[in-house]
Amino acid sequence: MILHIARVIFILLEVLILFNLLIVVHELGHFLAARWRGLYIEKFGVWFGKPIWKRTINGVQYSLGSLPFGGFVALPQLAPMDIIEGKADLDRAKLPKISALDKIIVAVAGPVFSLLLALFFAGIVWAVGHPVSEGDSTTVIGYVMPGSPAEKAGLQPGDKILSVDGKPVRRFMGMNDSISWDVVRSEGDKIAVKFQRDGKVQTVSVEPYKAETRGWRRKSVRQLLIYPAETPIIDKVEPKSPAAAAGLRPRDIIRGFNQTPIYNPIALLEYISKHPNEELVLHVERNGSIFQ
Repeated sequence: MILHIARVIFILLEVLILFNLLIVVHELGHFLAARWRGLYIEKFGVWFGKPIWKRTINGVQYSLGSLPFGGFVALPQLAPMDIIEGKADLDRAKLPKISALDKIIVAVAGPVFSLLLALFFAGIVWAVGHPVSEGDSTTVIGYVMPGSPAEKAGLQPGDKILSVDGKPVRRFMGMNDSISWDVVRSEGDKIAVKFQRDGKVQTVSVEPYKAETRGWRRKSVRQLLIYPAETPIIDKVEPKSPAAAAGLRPRDIIRGFNQTPIYNPIALLEYISKHPNEELVLHVERNGSIFQ
C-alpha cells in the first residue's frame, strides 16, 4: 500500500514538473521576443498566487508564486490579461503603440519555444534511447488464444514471425513494421504468415478474426488473437501465500510449468483458472540457475 501511494505521488510530481516546464518555456518565448522587439515588459512570473519572492530588475518585476501552476509574462501593449496576471500598475494608454508585426512575432514566439522544447526532448530520446516493452522488440509469439485463427492455422507459442502479408516485421505491436499493423491493413480473405520454428521456416495462411459490431460501435479491426512473448518475472510474493510456501521470491523468472515452457504469463494464468485445485510444478530461473 505504501509503495502504491509512493508511485502515485511520483507520477503526480512528474506531471506537475512537466506541466510547469512546458508553460514556463512557452512564456519565456513571449518574454524574449518582447525584449527583442522593444516592448514594455511589466512582469515575468513563475507560478501564480501570492508571491513568495519578487524583485524588480531593469524595470521588470520577476516573481515566484505560491501556486505551482505554470507562469506568465505581463505585456500591457498586447491584449490585457488582468484576470490572470493581475491589474497593471500603469496606464496602458500612455504606452507607445506597437506594430502588427511586433504583435505577431511576440505571439508566435511562445509556440515556437514550445516546439523547440519538444525537439530538444526528441533529440535526447534519439541520442539516449527510451524504454521499450518486449512487444516492441520481439516477433516471437507468447500466447495463442484457444479457438483463434492463429491456433486453427497451426501457430504456436515460441514461433518467431518473420513476415505478415508478405511484409517483413521487426516487432509485435505499434505502427509500421509490426505484426499487428500489417494484420490490420491487410485486405485479403487470408493472410500469409511466415514464421520460424525449431530452425525451420514455414508459411501458413490465416483467416483473420473480426468481431461483429452493431449500431454506433466502432468497427472491429482484423486480428490473429495472439500476444507477444513476455518474460514472466515475479514482482511481489504475498506473505503466507502458496507462492511464499513454495519458496518463490521477487525477480524469479517462470520458465515453464508441468514440463511445458511458457512464453507469456497469460498461459500460466489460464492453466491455474482451469485447474484451481491441482498442484503445479513451476520451472523457475534464479540467478542463472533453473530449478523446480
